[in-house]
Amino acid sequence: MTRTMAVRSWRAVRWYLREITGESAYDRYVEHARGLHPDRPVASRREFERHRQDLENHRPQQRCC
Repeated sequence: MTRTMAVRSWRAVRWYLREITGESAYDRYVEHARGLHPDRPVASRREFERHRQDLENHRPQQRCC
């Protein structure tokens, strides 16, 4: 396997893992918030995760288990 293929494979695995664990959700939120509301401050990662957890707790039927 060439170095290029190894790098591509690693990036694909990393992307996949970030997507299924929800790790990339904050990145998408920041991009959305800065694009749509550039004059407003962006919530910290901690605030974002807390808000997301609160939503999950208020809507337990949305969870898979």
